[in-house]
Amino acid sequence: MTSGQYNFVRDLLFKLDAEDAHHLSLDLLRKSESSGILKLVAGKLPKAQPVECMGLTFPNPVGLAAGLDKEGSTIDALGRLGFGSVEIGTITPKPQPGNPKPRLFRIIEEEAIINRMGFNNVGIEQGVENVRSAKTFRGIVGFNIGKNKVTPNEQAVDDYIAALRGCWGIADYVTVNISSPNTPGLRDLQAADDTARLLDALKQEQAQLIEQTGIHMPIALKVAPDMGEAQIAELSKVFLEGGLDGLIATNTTISRDPVIGKPYAQQAGGLSGKPVTQKSTEVIQAFYSHLGEQIPIIGVGGIMTADDAIEKLDAGAKLIQLYTGFIYHGPPLIHSILNKLAAC
Repeated sequence: MTSGQYNFVRDLLFKLDAEDAHHLSLDLLRKSESSGILKLVAGKLPKAQPVECMGLTFPNPVGLAAGLDKEGSTIDALGRLGFGSVEIGTITPKPQPGNPKPRLFRIIEEEAIINRMGFNNVGIEQGVENVRSAKTFRGIVGFNIGKNKVTPNEQAVDDYIAALRGCWGIADYVTVNISSPNTPGLRDLQAADDTARLLDALKQEQAQLIEQTGIHMPIALKVAPDMGEAQIAELSKVFLEGGLDGLIATNTTISRDPVIGKPYAQQAGGLSGKPVTQKSTEVIQAFYSHLGEQIPIIGVGGIMTADDAIEKLDAGAKLIQLYTGFIYHGPPLIHSILNKLAAC
C-alpha cells in the first residue's frame, strides 16, 4: 500500500465521526484479513532485525500502542500490516462502557487526536478469548491493564492483580496503565509512594505466578508525559528498587499549549499525535538518564515520521509504538521506519 492509496482511504474515513471511523476501520481490517484480501494489498514487509527486550524477542522494533485494538480482536490483521508487536487494551477486570459519547476528536491540521474513552473494553475474560483466537500473528502481544472506574484507588491493586492473573500465560507481557487522564484519580497512582506499593504487590504476584506456572511474563508501567525532572527521578528510583521489567513512555498529555485556539482543543481528555512528539522524547531521555540500560524503555508519543522514530531510539528507547501516527499515515509509516532503520 502506497501513501497515496492510504491517504485516499483515510480522507474518506475522516468524513465520518472519529469513533465510528475507528470501529469501521477495524471491522474492515478483520474482514479483509479473513478473506485474504489484506495479504494481497499489504505489500512485502521490509527486512528487520529482531530486538531483545524484557527477555522477549520482538521480530521488529515497531509496535502498536494500546488504545487502538482495545479488545484484542484485530491482532492478525495488524500483524499483517507490519507491526512486530501489538499491545491490546486497556483491559479492566470487568467489562465497562467507558465515558459518554462523543469522546474522540481529531485536530487534523495538527495531526492530533483528543480522546476521553475511559477504558471502554470487554473485560479481561473476553479479551483473553479474543487473543486466543488469533491465528497468524507471530509477534509479541502485550496486555495493557487498568482498574475499573468504580474501583477506588485504595483497592486499585486488586484490579491490577486480577487482570494480571487473568491474562497470565496468554500475554507475552503486561503493561500497567497508571497514566490515562480519562479515569478519575488514576494518575494519582504515579506518586512515588503509591507506585512503589503497587509495583511491590505486582512483583510479588508475578513471582508467585512464575513459581506456579513456570511462565515468566514481564511487567511494564506506562507513564504520562506531564511530569517534571523531580518526579522522573523519584519514579526512576522506585522502578530500579522495585525490579520493574520495562517502562513505556509516554501516554497522552493533558496539556493544551500546542493546540490553543484549534478546533476541539478545549475538549477534555488526553492529547496525542504531533503536538506531543518533542515532550515525549524529552521524557524518554530524562528517564534513560536515570535508568540507563537497566530497565528498557518503549518509546511512544507523536511518532509521525521515520525521523521521529529514530529520535525516540536515540533518546534511549529500545522499541517504539505507534498510535496517532498510524491513524494519520497508515501502514506506509511502518515500512518507512523499518527502511530507515535498515539504512542506519
